[in-house]
Amino acid sequence: MRVLLIGGAGYIGSALSHRLLDRGHEAVVYDDLSTGFREAVPAGVAFVEGDSGNSALLAKTIEEHAIDAAIHLAAHIRVEESVANPSKYYANNTVKALAVFETLGRAGVRDVVFSSTAAVYGAPEHNPIDESAPLTPVNPYGGSKLASEFILKDLAAAHGLRATILRYFNVAGADPNGRAGQRTKEATHLIKVAAEVAIGRRPALEIYGDDYPTRDGTCVRDYIHVMDLADAHLAALMKPGRPSETRVFNCGYGTGHTVKEVVATFGEVLGHALATQMRPRRAGDPPALVCDARKLQAELGWRPEIASLRTIVETALRWEAHRQGHRAS
Repeated sequence: MRVLLIGGAGYIGSALSHRLLDRGHEAVVYDDLSTGFREAVPAGVAFVEGDSGNSALLAKTIEEHAIDAAIHLAAHIRVEESVANPSKYYANNTVKALAVFETLGRAGVRDVVFSSTAAVYGAPEHNPIDESAPLTPVNPYGGSKLASEFILKDLAAAHGLRATILRYFNVAGADPNGRAGQRTKEATHLIKVAAEVAIGRRPALEIYGDDYPTRDGTCVRDYIHVMDLADAHLAALMKPGRPSETRVFNCGYGTGHTVKEVVATFGEVLGHALATQMRPRRAGDPPALVCDARKLQAELGWRPEIASLRTIVETALRWEAHRQGHRAS
């Protein structure tokens, strides 16, 4: 199978490229490099530099590379930025997604996987969260992704697409073989930032709020290893749904960890405490998001290979140390 990764030069896209190659498939990466990195694309994988909203170039890429399936990953993802600049998020995450889905449908690409987020659930009353939970996003990031879900559902019905929506919980860690990891500049994801603190790239980890209604007052999140998430995408492609159908699956482990628990895990791995600083709550942060992934497991046969916070932390630290060594040389 030849799979087009739109936004494939980023963190999850690079992991997906390697996993596709591991499984004997081909990947084609399409990315504007606004947040992605050319060096994240594996050697031998075709690369096209282009904006996801450029329908003409996207259609040309699909034709020239005889694409069988597509995974749409391109999006802005910073919650606090979406609150400050919602127009940027709806323009990129929703308007351009419409262009992508329409182009895929017209080009005859029938299998489409869309990268969505647990942020569509907002601040749910109950955890863990299954796919039937109310969709009430509390920030423009979640709102922009939910709007794209509605668009995909309607276009799948119109074009006969076999569409799958994957709602990611908190993606973290790096390829255990060191081939892929998070390169994002000025990252805001907790485990990425904590790993940068651990190797001395930042002075301290800022903890935003310790007065949430959780077991230790800090936010609870469900962290999924990036390679297990990559496997979920492949499972969706290997077991596609029916034409004109849109399926939805949550992607996580069903285990929630507080910010302080993540910090403690870093301390255990490092052998010393991680430097932290308390800060006020950030706008748009729900108290807890924990995944119910039983549907993904039951319908697609997905089974995580890692499912360990300690392993996520260890691989994230190795990745940052490796990158630090390259920068120093």
